[in-house]
Formats: sequence, structure tokens, C-alpha cells
Amino acid sequence: MLVELSIKHFAIIDQLTVPFQKGLTVITGETGAGKSIIIDAIGLLLGGRGSADYVRYGEKRAEIEGLFHVEEGNRAVEKAKDLGIDVSDQMFILRRDITAQGKSICRINGKMVTIAILREIGQTLVDIHGQHEHQSLMQPEHHLHLLDEYAGISLKRTKIEYQELYKKALQLQQQVVRFSTNEQEMAQKVDLYQFQLKEIEQAQLEPLEDERLLEERHKLQHSEKLFSLLQDSYQSLYGENRGLDFLANATAHLEEAATIDTELTALHENVSNSFYLLEEAAFTLRNQMELIEFDPVRLEVVESRLYELTQLKRKYGSTVEEIMEYAAKIEEELDSLVHKDDRLSELVADLEATWKDLYVEAHTLTKLRKEASHKLKDAIHSQLRSLYMGKTEFDVSIQSRVGTKESPIIDGQAVSFNEGGKDEIEFYLSANPGEPLKPLAKVASGGEISRIMLAIKSIFSHQEGITSVIFDEVDTGVSGRVAQAIAEKIHRISEGSQVLCITHLPQVAAMADTHLYISKNEENQRVRTSVDALTKEEKVNEIARMISGVEVTDLTKQHANELLQLAETLKV
Repeated sequence: MLVELSIKHFAIIDQLTVPFQKGLTVITGETGAGKSIIIDAIGLLLGGRGSADYVRYGEKRAEIEGLFHVEEGNRAVEKAKDLGIDVSDQMFILRRDITAQGKSICRINGKMVTIAILREIGQTLVDIHGQHEHQSLMQPEHHLHLLDEYAGISLKRTKIEYQELYKKALQLQQQVVRFSTNEQEMAQKVDLYQFQLKEIEQAQLEPLEDERLLEERHKLQHSEKLFSLLQDSYQSLYGENRGLDFLANATAHLEEAATIDTELTALHENVSNSFYLLEEAAFTLRNQMELIEFDPVRLEVVESRLYELTQLKRKYGSTVEEIMEYAAKIEEELDSLVHKDDRLSELVADLEATWKDLYVEAHTLTKLRKEASHKLKDAIHSQLRSLYMGKTEFDVSIQSRVGTKESPIIDGQAVSFNEGGKDEIEFYLSANPGEPLKPLAKVASGGEISRIMLAIKSIFSHQEGITSVIFDEVDTGVSGRVAQAIAEKIHRISEGSQVLCITHLPQVAAMADTHLYISKNEENQRVRTSVDALTKEEKVNEIARMISGVEVTDLTKQHANELLQLAETLKV
């Protein structure tokens, strides 16, 4: 849900922060106070088209920021994770700045993103529904997703099985294409792999060989210096009249001293132990000197081998292990190419079998969708009757996608598959008796389409996964009992999704859980917009004003109170 919206230097709005609540929030106010401007700001925050005209006169930039909270598992979270955006606290902060030059800067949770990414995330959070724009429900490509969500768990399980098979089919198809390339290219690959494999095999590589050789080369290159250092160390310890002779004398003297003063016993033992340790170290130095090789021939062999490994690394990998892994890989690839015809036959047979299995799963999806479409049709008609549109017809068109010459042939027919199956789904409507059913996207705008959209929203508000729905004056052109029906419908939608509604209907305003009033005033010859949550008494006065249109009277206040009481009854 939208938790808070902050707007700065946008159109006639200087600075505005609006907190929002759950349920139905109604926004009313004076004409020109900025009601629709707030919706425009939200639209820009969701990736809508920006313009320098939105920047308040005299300012350098307009700033819009929205804080959203989503439930765990919301598809917006998955999209954000795919884009590397941190949403560990289930919160989204969307921000958009528009400069006076018309440039946009977009951020999600502090990370700068493109407008396309802002739009991709934003459209999963909020659905703005105006009198002339119907967004997701007016997009035929979205209808299949809605129908599948409405169908429930049985179709979802079948769809998962279908999609696993579909991925397998695509992988097999790629392999078939790869093995079906022209013979000349295949022969060139065989020659190349054979040459590479022979070159690597002839090198007779051993794991970590390069590291061992580098260490050996280092010792061989510095063998004289190493011998000199060890010899000096040995002479310092065990040369004539050197360290160990003096230490031996010190040990003997301390041993005799300890017989006189027993407190010197521990010191004697320490010095004695040190003597034996140093003596052992001296013997080790002598042995190491004997092991040192002064072997220019061996050094040349090592250098040659390292050069050979370096040449192989330039071609096949940065380490000996990577070269060996590459050799194993091309050996397997070479075997497949050499036995290409056999392998291709196996792949083609496997692919054909997978297409047939896929068709069975896709046919099951179609069957489940048709069953769901009948239930959906009845549910939509029920909603339309409650909105006094009992003669409006709704239907779901389920057609098999037309195959092409590249499509797989199943039972003599080309079948076009995608991730959703083989079906094309589109909602159809006829608003008047005698009129043919037409695609939902082509139904005329006005009061009727507003009610139709409300009916559909009532069914799909839970399925869409949208956290907030905005209705911008969708109640235009209706009154009386239809207005009351619309008010009840909008409130019912708010039970599943947060709803923000700009309205001129007192019936809708009366159903609000939160009523915000937008006003404007002039300060220093500039217009400033403010938003206030109405108290119960202020709400009565505002609804009375909406009823009368001009002057608030005791009668209109009484009528407003009656609407509020009716609303409380209907909410229970």
C-alpha cells in the first residue's frame, strides 16, 4: 500500500506530504485545487511520461517521492530482487526528480534506475484507473494472467508442469539447431577441437604443476645465494669459537653455579634447552646445504616447461586446472560432433516426444481455462447486475494461437507454444442489447465503461496483486441508485486493496474510511495547495456541500448524515 506521498515544486503544488491509510481514501475539494495533480504526480512516480511543464514556475526541479509497503511474496519484490534492489524490509521508496530542462532522475530504494525499470516496478504496486485510461485491465496480454489467477490452484499446478516441459523443449530445440548447422562448419569445429585436444594431451599436464615449477625455478635461480646464506648461518652457530661453543661454556658454568644457588636451576635448564635446540638447527642447516642443487640444465628444463604452460594458458585457461577442464569439455563436444548424426536423431526424437507431452499439458490448460471462464462470466454478470447493467454481456474469448512454418507439427497441425500455453485470451463486452460483443479495449468510454471496469475490478482486485488502486473520477456521468451502487462497489474493492478515489459523488465520499480535503490559498501572490484529513463534523459539511453544490443547509446536512449512517450499515 502507499504509506506516504511527498511532492515538492510540482505544478501548482509548492510542498506537500500526504500520509495514506488502509481501506478507502476519498479525495475531494475545490475545482483546480490540485486533486488530479496529485494523481498525475503518482503517475510520474510510477514511470509515466515526464515534462519540464510539471516543474513549478521559478523552481529548478520537481521532486516526487512515495513510500510503499508490500506483503511478502508480492511480485514487485521478485522483480526488484532480479534487478538487484534491496527490499528486505518489504518497503519500496520510489523517487523521481524532473529538472526544469525536462530531464528525469529515478531511484528505487536509493538505487538509480531507468524510467523503464521504475515503470516495471511501479505498475506492480499501483493501478491508476481514470475515466479515459484503464491500464492493466484494458491490455489483452494481461487477460490470460487474470483468468489463470481466477482459475485457482489446479490450473497453477498444471501451468508449473507445463512451463518445466516448455523450458526443456526450448533447450532441446537449441541443441537440434546447433547440430543441424552446415557440414562445413561442423567439419571445421571437429578439426579445431581435435587440434586443441591433441595439443593439450601432448602437454601431459598435472594438477598444480605450474605452481610447483615456479617454486622450483625460484630456488634454482637463487641456489648460490641460498647456499651462501645457509653456510653463513651454520658458521655463526657451529664455526670454531662461535655461538654454540660460547653457549656450551655458559651452560656448563650455570650448571656448576646451580649447585651453589638452587634458584639458578631453572635458568640453567632454559639455557641448556636453547643450546640443544640451536644445535639441532645447525645440523638441519648443514643437511639443507647438502641438498641445494646448482643445476643450470634443470633450470633450463623448468624454464622451457613454464613457457609451454604459458602458451597453453593464453589459449585455454588461466590455470593448469582450467586447461584440463577445457580439454574435458571439448572432448565431450568432439564426441558429439563425430557422432553427430546419431546424436541429432536422438535429439529430434526427444524433442518430438516433448512437443507432444507439451501439447497434452497445454490442452489441459485450455480445458481448465474454459471451465474458469464460465464461472468468471457468471461472476461478472452478477457484478454488472448490481451496478444496474443487467443487459450488458461479458465473455471470454479463448483461441489457439496461430502457428507458423517454424512451429512444431502436432497431429498434422502447426501449434504455437509460449510460456503460458497455446491460448490467446481476451475479454469481450457488449454494453447494449443487440450490439455485438467487442474486445474490452475497444468499448467506448463514459459512465458505462466506468461501471464495467468497477465490476471487473471487484472480481480481480485480489488476483492482480496490486497493492493500491486509484480511481480518478470514474463516477462521472452517474447519479442516484447507480451512484450508490458504485460507492458500494469501490468500498468492496478497498477490502482487498488500498483504494484512493477522487470523486464528485457524495455517495462515494460517505463510504470513505479516510476523507482527505484538498484546498488552495494564495500567499505572496502564489497559490499553495494543502491536504487535510476531515473530522466527522467536517466530513458532514463537505458531503453536504457536494450534495447542494452551492450552499450548505440544514437539509443538506441531514441528507449527508443519512448517507454516512447508510454507509456505516453497508460496511458491516
